[in-house]
Amino acid sequence: MPGQGDDFRTIWLSPADDAIVQIIDQRRLPHEYRELELRHWQDGLSAINDMAVRGAPLIGATAAWSLYLAARTGGRSETERAATELLKSRPTAVNLAWAVKRVRRAMESLPADADLAAAIREEAEAICNEDIDISLGIGHHGLELIRDIARQKSGPVNILTHCNAGALATINWGTATAPIYLAQKEAIDVHVWVDETRPRNQGSQLTAWELGQRGVSHTLIVDNAGGHLMQHGQVDLVITGTDRTTRTGDVANKIGTYLKALAAHDNDIPFYVALPSTTIDWDIRDGLQEIPIEQRDTREVSHIVGELDGRIVLVNTTANNTPISNYAFDVTPARLVTGLITERGVCAASEEGLLALFPEHAS
Repeated sequence: MPGQGDDFRTIWLSPADDAIVQIIDQRRLPHEYRELELRHWQDGLSAINDMAVRGAPLIGATAAWSLYLAARTGGRSETERAATELLKSRPTAVNLAWAVKRVRRAMESLPADADLAAAIREEAEAICNEDIDISLGIGHHGLELIRDIARQKSGPVNILTHCNAGALATINWGTATAPIYLAQKEAIDVHVWVDETRPRNQGSQLTAWELGQRGVSHTLIVDNAGGHLMQHGQVDLVITGTDRTTRTGDVANKIGTYLKALAAHDNDIPFYVALPSTTIDWDIRDGLQEIPIEQRDTREVSHIVGELDGRIVLVNTTANNTPISNYAFDVTPARLVTGLITERGVCAASEEGLLALFPEHAS
């Protein structure tokens, strides 16, 4: 089944035609598994803008592969044009800019007669392979947290997560879900509370789908139920992902994450953020002031996607002309974060904690 196994991928070069990059159309999940073909860099841009692909690491990988497609059809000038347009698409997720800058650096070092498309393809493949290794590193370090809780209690380890920080948000394994999948491999009894994550329902439509595909015990809850569950001792641990983290440990994640952190803090429940180092923005310190918060189409709030009689339909749930705001992310201050789970280990949500794991960014 799609979504299962170590060989699962969210983006890949077509084995039949290296002019085509393939992705999973996440807009169709969980009702239909459909793959899309990206034949031009504009297809990749549309996939990012329209959220056919989601999650900071996957967005970055999609940008890299889009630059490969640009190089195939238009050479260096078209690749630079594509890079400029891609950088405008999703301002909060730092992986997109990171991937574009990485490809640009690779382009700068090439001799004039080099095969540009081949070089960018190699870079895109490396980005994807490294992301899998990073997710597994996060998984192994986060697994220790789950093991510790499992040793101290009977019954399942109850983990609450928000939005989708799973395999669908990365290349495979995910960030917040990687420790869960590795715990499952060890036969640790794990249960996941899945926030629906309005307005795009990335928890109910993506996280719940992939947990089900992998056979992980889970229960879907409305976004506002998390605090109630914490008050009644039904949550042992909160793990979320992040789209951008400051060098001081502030984290931007899907809107509603801050409220989960507040509830966890009030109930003395550990709140961890699982993040690849590629989502750390070493150039900023104050998340509330410096992280741009994307505001998206108001129809994401007023309309909801669902299945009706075998058809996927879009339904309006609000009165016409209702004023709507749609902030896509919020910032959780470092003081509310118990720790950051990275591929190099778990650290305090602070500049000192991050630099202890990533000393190369000290200057």
